[in-house]
This record gives sequence, structure tokens and C-alpha cells, in this order.
Amino acid sequence: MAKYITPAITPFTEAGQIDQRGVEALYEHLISGGVDGILALGSIGEFFAVPMEEKKKLISLAVKCAAGRVPVIAGTSDMLFDNVIDLSEYALSEGADSVIVVSPYYFRLEPEQIEAYYDELARRVPGRIYLYNFPDRTGYSIPADVVRRLAERHENIVGCKDTISGLDHTRELIKAVKPIRPDFEIYSGFDDNFAHNVLCGGDGCIAGLSNVAPEITSRWARAVNEGDWAEAAAVQRIIDRMMDIYSVGAPFIPFIKAAVALRGVPVDPRVSFPFPAVTPEQTEAIRRVLARENLV
Repeated sequence: MAKYITPAITPFTEAGQIDQRGVEALYEHLISGGVDGILALGSIGEFFAVPMEEKKKLISLAVKCAAGRVPVIAGTSDMLFDNVIDLSEYALSEGADSVIVVSPYYFRLEPEQIEAYYDELARRVPGRIYLYNFPDRTGYSIPADVVRRLAERHENIVGCKDTISGLDHTRELIKAVKPIRPDFEIYSGFDDNFAHNVLCGGDGCIAGLSNVAPEITSRWARAVNEGDWAEAAAVQRIIDRMMDIYSVGAPFIPFIKAAVALRGVPVDPRVSFPFPAVTPEQTEAIRRVLARENLV
């Protein structure tokens, strides 16, 4: 079954801490909108800017807010491997369904080093793990044959988020891994690739526009799962137009947060430093995109 999972934004207080009320409101917005799961502390969740204790606070809050209604995937990425293990163990002990870990960044790794990293991670984390391939941020891509070997050796490596704008690499993952592990979940990281991913044999996507309009992305997943391709095509065109939000400015995280706030979800669109605040002109551009789809 195709799934549309939300990599949730992280609402912050003025002091830069986790905004509990904002998180609770956001998660109700997502779950009532029909999302298939929530990823806390992914890239769009600004994991790289959240201190360890605040990460633990958010993971505990995410599990509490979801209350078993949807699965919670905890992002436990960190450049210090011991921190990844500590946070992964904590997340699983708190009731997270699984963890997701991006491959180490800053220095480019060779395939054998990537494989060794995830081998050790799988041995030490007592639960379900998703690989996270994001070459725009790490400087390299996890090769499909590395993913296949990891999937063969480790039952607790259960899937991969493949955040690449095209489908070439994702398609190679599907061809390499699905024949030996049909249960291995392969998700795209860009919204507009959802249907294409599923048509190639993947499992859907973990992508940011579901923060803004979960009712539309869940409608898309439902249409695909029911084989209603006319409806799926209609929603594809809505999502293609909504992708304009990503083009309002860079990096895109502030603009997704602003769009969520414009939908009426009581979250402060503030972001971690040094991301820019959204200008009035950019807010108006986002409003126009939402208004075009009758979302404001």
C-alpha cells in the first residue's frame, strides 16, 4: 500500500526551544488530515539545529501526540555516532516505531565506508531503521548495491528515504532491493515524485507539502491505492502547482513553516538561525499559491 508520510516541521518558541503547543496543534492537523505516518526531526524538522535534550523532548512529545494513531519515525541523525546510538535507543524506548539516519555528511564517503557505517548502526540499534539518502546534503549518494547488501544482512533495516529530485536512483533501488526484500520500503523525498515512485514499485514518499495540506496528500494516496488514476492525475496537478512554495526562496524550510501558519495552524513560523525570516512579499507569494488551491 502506498503511503504519504509527513516529515514534520519543528515549531520553536521565541527562546528557540520546542513549542509544545505548536507541536500538539501541528500533529492534530496532520493526523486529522489523514497522513500515513509522521517523521519527527528530519531535515525539514531542522534536526541539525536542535540540542540533544530538546530532541528527546520532541520525540517523547511526538509519540504522545500520535498516541498510536499513526506510526512515528524518529530522526536520530548526528555527526557523532555515539549520539546516534543514544538517541535511537531513547526513541525506541519511548515508543517510536522506527528511526531514520542520514549517512554522515561534510566529508564524502566511499561505498565501503557507507556500508560499514550502517552495518554497525544495524548491529547496535535494537529496532527498525530507515536509511536516509540525501546527496544534496551529504555530497554523495548511497549506491543501490550497498542498500541491497545491507537489506540482505539486516532485517532491522526496513527501508530507505531517497531524497533525489529525479527517479533514476530510486528506480535502481527498487530494482536492486525489492526482488530480495519485497517488504523493504522505498520512499521518495520530493512530493511530485509520489505517484511515479509507486508506479515504479516503491512505497510512496516522505515529503514536505503534507505539512501544509495533509488532506490533499492523503487524497492522493487514497486515489493511488484505489486505482483511481483520473483522481490521482488531478491531484498530481495540484501538487505540481503547490511545488511553487519551494521556489519562493532558499532554503525552503521557512516557507513551508509560513505556509502551515497561513493554513491556520497555530505554529510560529520562526526557524533556526541563520535561516532567514520570511518577508511580507514572500508571505504574499505563498498566500497566492494556497489561494489558487482554495487552501486559505
